[in-house]
Amino acid sequence: MSVSNVGSEPLPRQRGVGALRWLGRGINLPLLIGAAAFAAYASGAGPYDLRLISIAGIYAILVIGFQFVFGYAGAISLAQSCFFGLGAYITGVLGARYGLEATITFPLSIVGPALLAALVAYTVLRLEDQYFALATLSISLLVQLVVTQWQTVTGGTNGLSGIPGITLFGWTIASRWGTMVAVWVLVVVAGVLAFQITRGLYGRAFHLMRESLPVASALGLDVARMRFAAFVLSAGYAGAAGSLIAHVVHVVSPEQVGLPLMITCLTMTVIGGRLSVAGAVLGAVAIVYLQEQFRSLQNYTLIAYGGVTLAFVIAAPYGLIGALERLRGMITAPRRGAVPTAQPIPRPAAMTRPQGPALLSVVGVVKSFGGVRALDDVSLSLQPSEIVGLIGPNGSGKTTLLNVISGLYESDAGRLEFLGQDATRLPAFRIARLGMARTFQHIHLVEDMSVVDNIALGRATAEGVGLKNAIAAFHRDDGLDRARGIAISAARMLGVEQHATTLCGGLAYGTRRRVEVARAIAAAPQLLLLDEPAAGLNEEEQRDLAARIRSIAALGVAVLVVEHNLVFLGALAERLVCLDQGRLIADDTPDAVRSHPKVVEAYLGAPA
Repeated sequence: MSVSNVGSEPLPRQRGVGALRWLGRGINLPLLIGAAAFAAYASGAGPYDLRLISIAGIYAILVIGFQFVFGYAGAISLAQSCFFGLGAYITGVLGARYGLEATITFPLSIVGPALLAALVAYTVLRLEDQYFALATLSISLLVQLVVTQWQTVTGGTNGLSGIPGITLFGWTIASRWGTMVAVWVLVVVAGVLAFQITRGLYGRAFHLMRESLPVASALGLDVARMRFAAFVLSAGYAGAAGSLIAHVVHVVSPEQVGLPLMITCLTMTVIGGRLSVAGAVLGAVAIVYLQEQFRSLQNYTLIAYGGVTLAFVIAAPYGLIGALERLRGMITAPRRGAVPTAQPIPRPAAMTRPQGPALLSVVGVVKSFGGVRALDDVSLSLQPSEIVGLIGPNGSGKTTLLNVISGLYESDAGRLEFLGQDATRLPAFRIARLGMARTFQHIHLVEDMSVVDNIALGRATAEGVGLKNAIAAFHRDDGLDRARGIAISAARMLGVEQHATTLCGGLAYGTRRRVEVARAIAAAPQLLLLDEPAAGLNEEEQRDLAARIRSIAALGVAVLVVEHNLVFLGALAERLVCLDQGRLIADDTPDAVRSHPKVVEAYLGAPA
């Protein structure tokens, strides 16, 4: 498996024998050949080329950090150059003015931007994508204004010069060769750390979050914390790169905080590939050398540079690494990892909880959007093992009610109780962690990940997915192994086990529906919410899905199904609940509800 495709291929079941074997899973032969060729070129390079190689390595670190927020979190941050420049200025001021060595300035250059990112994260990360980009751009412009105007400290528009080289514990790296080696050692460290964070269940959770924030939240993922971690990591990496650039070029200026550098960073990320450490390195090297080659064109430099960059984007929209992966796929048959050994799905707690109040109780829920009341005094309840169908005409409020129950919407009035707890104001991920899972009207699967990995994401919360655990799982991500084993059992329950190692992007629509249900089942919920699970399925597939849902309910899981297909629901549900214009108009057995005058009127009109 290559570094560029860590999210889509199952790991072998056999346990490795050490760190070298673990690292070998992420480095394939072409990458090793490329690294060896690059090292051979660097060994014979002159002073000027050594400087370029060092700068390319520094930008590679910058891009690796940017991949966390842009590639994995799916947010366009325009503050990466700001964090880069802040790290450079911390090193420049402390080194040039106070004579501190890199042993002190380098860590401070990482901590400083990370702290700034942490301080502004609460505000900016809550914004929508376009507003988040504008907010981060504002932060960058503000920092640029400060370094320009604070002349007594930063040197103003002239910047700071005379910054010493890299000095560690009293030992100065004087030669350009030594500086280049030091930079690329840090590139390797930065790349290995990024690979470690993103290779396991935590990295796969980021893929789902990028696909859909609501879906990730409904599976129990704390997307706010994940976005926070990505933003702070990107700032820390940028600060490290900024510190190195100060030591290499010995000058810090406001240009290193500005928008042009941000555009360069974004270009490197897109050209190389936004999800690959190897892509970050390739993108940085390619752009650094392109810029140098085009300098001789003088007035036509920007035109040539822009034209070549545009050609890159058109020819390889997924980056250089993505293009190489697709080329390999055209030449050779796709590689498939071993199918993990199935592990039993944990027993739902609903089977062991004592009889008492309803599993779910919705009382007088009201939800309005502007002047439209989507839900108006809606009440219902579910017991363990009960299958309830939620029906109603288009726009009656069915999906809105599911969103309120699962915490994606906060009700304007009313009360929601789940497992005897007041869940009215709980966020979606908190409700999911209590024991609720759901599917959505529109399928949200990570297309470039395998079926087993998509389903395994249902276990992410149960396995304690997080940054700390991802870093600690150096040799092997046992949580991912366990999640994959449970995912196989969930896939078997839904009849998609034969597709375990297939990428979801190549599946038929009906199979994708089953995979989504299997992902929810892998979470071992006590309450399962299904939003139109039979949509797009033929009659045979509907009958098979109904039988599988009944087997799930037999485990003690309550199931609430939103569906327009009354034939499908009539054979599946024990009780039907009908909404019309946000109000509950019927709650009874399927036969009674289908013949209820208000239900007939809602579907067919008063004359019928």
